Amino acid sequence: MASVAATALLAAFAVTVPAAAPAQAAGSVVKVTGSQGAWQLTVDGAPYQVKGLTWGPSVADAGRYMPDVASMGVNTIRTWGTDGTTKPLLDSAAANGVKVIAGFWLQPGGGPGSGGCVNYLTDTQYKNDMLAEFPKWVETYKDHAGVLMWNVGNESVLGLQNCYSGDALEQQRNAYTTFVNDIAKKIHSVDPNHPVTSTDAWTGAWPYYKRNAPDLDLYAVNSYADVCNIDDAWNAGGYTKPYIVTEGGPAGEWEVDDDVNGVATEPTDVAKAQGYKDAWNCVTGHRGVALGATLFHYGTEYDFGGVWFNLLPAGQKRLSYYAVKEAYGRSTAGDNKPPVISNMAVDGATAVAAGRPFKVTSDVTDPNGDALSYEVLVNSKYIDNGGQLTPAQFTAEGNGDFTVTAPDRLGVWKVYIKATDGKGNVGIETKSFKVVPPPVGGTNVAKGKPATASSFQPGSVGCPCPASAAVDGDFGSRWASDWSDPQWIQVDLGTRTAFRHVQLAWEAAYGKSYTIQTSDNGQDWNTVKTVTGGNGGIDDIEVNGEGRCVRMHATERGTGYGYSLYEFGVYS
Repeated sequence: MASVAATALLAAFAVTVPAAAPAQAAGSVVKVTGSQGAWQLTVDGAPYQVKGLTWGPSVADAGRYMPDVASMGVNTIRTWGTDGTTKPLLDSAAANGVKVIAGFWLQPGGGPGSGGCVNYLTDTQYKNDMLAEFPKWVETYKDHAGVLMWNVGNESVLGLQNCYSGDALEQQRNAYTTFVNDIAKKIHSVDPNHPVTSTDAWTGAWPYYKRNAPDLDLYAVNSYADVCNIDDAWNAGGYTKPYIVTEGGPAGEWEVDDDVNGVATEPTDVAKAQGYKDAWNCVTGHRGVALGATLFHYGTEYDFGGVWFNLLPAGQKRLSYYAVKEAYGRSTAGDNKPPVISNMAVDGATAVAAGRPFKVTSDVTDPNGDALSYEVLVNSKYIDNGGQLTPAQFTAEGNGDFTVTAPDRLGVWKVYIKATDGKGNVGIETKSFKVVPPPVGGTNVAKGKPATASSFQPGSVGCPCPASAAVDGDFGSRWASDWSDPQWIQVDLGTRTAFRHVQLAWEAAYGKSYTIQTSDNGQDWNTVKTVTGGNGGIDDIEVNGEGRCVRMHATERGTGYGYSLYEFGVYS
């Protein structure tokens, strides 16, 4: 935008220039007003209810997605970090009539499993750095029309349990919330026109804020299935500040019952959509105290967590998207709606043979009668904590039924049916299934026999892991070697024995190259099978061998770890 002086100079020379871009609107004055039980949020003096979503896309994609956010009736988005990259997001939000709850991250953020540890009693360097960093960005953006309020920290009161316990944990939680108050005071000194809050998981953090952070203007809480009990907790705690829900929606993984395979039962698309409506109804039902919510999550990630919570995984809208739109007062009557998958089931879900076909059945309908396309995907989170969804080999049998080829890695997987209508909508359902070794005919002559190995891990995760664990007939135990090549494991069958099949059930640390060998004295070995290019999972090896001892001699690891076998089966 041209400066005043430059504009005058151009006018003096009678130069015709294009009209300047509209000036950015001045920052709003946002206040928490009212009295106990009768609070409201005001923007430039007008009542403001937070109808929000947490923000997932990159700042670079703000211009692409922000108009859609606004079309849903959303007036607020929430972020977790604010820095020099934030301005385009604020610009796009303001241009679309959306305001931002601008977050600042403190360690150990994110609750269970996230963030590094900080000693809030002694780490003055960290605290001084944050006390300098956060107000710098407040100063930068305080007059931006896109700013609604500042939010310091995310689930750190909870997350401190990953770093401390007992009395030390209590001391740290008090020190952390005291530090949050220090930041709140500093922000207020820089920007008196926007409130400051702090988010944690559930209301268990609120007593600490009540005791140590009086300069917060309001509280904030992340709550999912339990969101309708926040008002009871607020009343029971005798709190004198209002709150917003900064994350909320359907039940999370930590709030549902386990299924037949002992993992969390993910709600259906229909149940998730209802979860958003219920959450909003409970927020609006706590009148004069709950000032609104940013429901979780306007995200496009297409992985385990994205399918559980995102309104548009891979950019495709699901039932939950339209549920939020309706909750925020926008009509969906003319919208094309997503496919609905119901009655999903996995045949023999507790024992699916590795690498073999299994049946997945469901009923699929589309409210608009659109032609549908399908994908079947699998996920290994409950084996290796991986979030990725991997396409599975499948044959569509019609009407939502599929024959799917199972992975060959043992453990509990999830299978997903994805139905797409070609109109930007998607229906997704998921169930778990447990991969077990394929049955092998004959007798496992190695089971329970003496076994030895070149090495074993005595004390890593899930260990000790001796050689005997690979011949005990239990796929829940394993042998694990040192992290070097070569390594071997051998079993003494007691007498010279003929065998025709070897089954190796690998844990994640598998052998890429190895041989199967026999010996009558445990010293002189004869190779009966050579394997290269192994990829883990289950190796079923047809071989004609005979000997008192059978050995798997590995020369090339498939991972950076060692070698690890659940079972080393030798079948006569």
